[in-house]
Amino acid sequence: MPTVLRCLLIPLLLCLSLQVHASTTDAQTAWRLLDYIAVDYAEAVADGEVVDPAEFQEMVEFSASARERIRSLEASAEKPRLLAEADRLQAAIAAHESPEAVAKLSRGLASNLIAAYPVPLAPSAPPDMAVAAGLYQQQCASCHGDTGGGDGPASVGLDPPAIDFTDRGRARERSVFALYQVIEQGLEGTSMVSYAHLPADERWALSFYIGQFAYPEPQAAAGEKLWNTDLALRAAIPDLAALTQVTPAALAQDVGEETAQAITAYLRRHPEAVEAPVAAEGQLAFARSRLAESVAAYAAGDHARARDLALSAYLDGFEPVEPLLAARDRALMARIEAAMGELRSRIGSSASVEALQEQVQVVDALFAEAEHALKPEMGNNASAFVGAFTILLREGLEALLILIAMVAFLRKANRTEVMSYVHAGWVSALVAGGVTWFVATYVVSISGAGRELTEGFAALFAAAVLLFVGIWMHGKSQAGAWQRYINDKLSHALSKRSAWFLFVLSFVVVYREVFETVLFYIALWSQGNGMAILAGGGLGVVVLAVIAVAMLRFSQRLPIGQFFSISSILIAVVAVVLAGKGIAALQEAGWVPVSTLSIPRVAFLGIYPTLQGVLAQLLTLAVLVAGFWFNRSSAVAKVA
Repeated sequence: MPTVLRCLLIPLLLCLSLQVHASTTDAQTAWRLLDYIAVDYAEAVADGEVVDPAEFQEMVEFSASARERIRSLEASAEKPRLLAEADRLQAAIAAHESPEAVAKLSRGLASNLIAAYPVPLAPSAPPDMAVAAGLYQQQCASCHGDTGGGDGPASVGLDPPAIDFTDRGRARERSVFALYQVIEQGLEGTSMVSYAHLPADERWALSFYIGQFAYPEPQAAAGEKLWNTDLALRAAIPDLAALTQVTPAALAQDVGEETAQAITAYLRRHPEAVEAPVAAEGQLAFARSRLAESVAAYAAGDHARARDLALSAYLDGFEPVEPLLAARDRALMARIEAAMGELRSRIGSSASVEALQEQVQVVDALFAEAEHALKPEMGNNASAFVGAFTILLREGLEALLILIAMVAFLRKANRTEVMSYVHAGWVSALVAGGVTWFVATYVVSISGAGRELTEGFAALFAAAVLLFVGIWMHGKSQAGAWQRYINDKLSHALSKRSAWFLFVLSFVVVYREVFETVLFYIALWSQGNGMAILAGGGLGVVVLAVIAVAMLRFSQRLPIGQFFSISSILIAVVAVVLAGKGIAALQEAGWVPVSTLSIPRVAFLGIYPTLQGVLAQLLTLAVLVAGFWFNRSSAVAKVA
């Protein structure tokens, strides 16, 4: 860059940077003033009368200062509306409107202000509360006291006095974010100075620490139990940003005062709990509560709501722990799936309330077994190794059968130039699996319904494709059919469109298995025993590789007709299996109704005791039989 241009740009960029910083500071200061008004206006006005003139004058000054800060912000589409809201707030204060009305106006303006001029709303990671205790003693205890009562030795003679952090009435109106703003900006007209010189993570740690003083330790113990067993509470505070912004008063409106106090006491001491996975007992407790609600709705005659609640019990309560339970006790997992399917079937068939209650008791007993199996002490290196190995081997075999058939076919046809599409498909599926792992671990939680729908539709797509591939391969196994195909059609069969079809097929069949395997491994990894899991997965990869090499060598030695005959049968079997698995997954997601049958469950073959799943497999089998019969009849006719 030319020196002259650099000299011109540097001051310009510096100026822009200072403007942005000033704008951010003004927005934060205005927000802090608005939050202060929302909390303290009740001390100035009651029943339309000024009860504390000094406090009222402060409210007038703060509202004017907040408006001036907003006016000085850089232009934006939202700025005129913010100024209008600031005018409305000033008018409400001047008219001595109720504290509730002023608090609503003030908090509404503060929320819109932050939306229009964003500032960091939460720490990037949960703060270290052990560090926070030391920081408080160093920076705050001299004025606010060791226990936050505003009675530190340096507080004597302060005007206004140091804030009493144990004041419950005041504390329930203050969010952690509000405390952070005061710590960062200070408070004009008081002895509270800015602590902006501290790193942001330390300011956040102090904010959480100060916010716990009004909520004693016994309440935190109750809050921990609630947090670990009530998924509805977790939905109300899904992340750190929600935790820092919610006030105990606002939370109490949703969950009740006692619960709000307990949750606030716990999470302000343990903010890391927001990002921690839900314990198995919490998931199953939620499932139990949903089942109880389902029975109540059913007894009240609301069958649709009863069905939705029963489905939620499975998808939101049980399904998240299913991968880990499958790794530890797959038979128990299958029994629970079948029992909950029977429960939904009884709802769908309008069974009696007593029959529904009886089935809920069956599910509840199975949940008790699951809780025992899912205890941390039940997981060890041996179980982690076996789980990782069997999961990978089981999920990989189906995809491997299809891939080997595709590769072997291309070799037999001497069309190795399109082999890259097959390889690109399964490699892309592995990459997509890595992305899935990252998203499920660090970005969002994949819902139970999302998982089942992904598996279900992928299985049905693959089954539909393999249905026709199996029939096609069987046709080429008939006498002379392959040679005629070579002579007449091969030059057109593997066009670019067909090559991309091979890519899509290899991607779908592999990603379906990778998707499920990733979720299983995430569940296993969360329990520790990482080296055992890696060892089990590594052995699974080795075994799958040995099987792949053996199958490829065996296919090379087969005569072309026999190769197509065996491949068509294997692909037909996989198509029937996937049809059953696809319907089962869609049933678990609530997309297909459930009508149970008294037949054994054989998950390896895709056989589930439901009428819909069995019919789908029988239909697939019927199409295959008809296709095979047609192939044989056509071959006989051509020979004759």
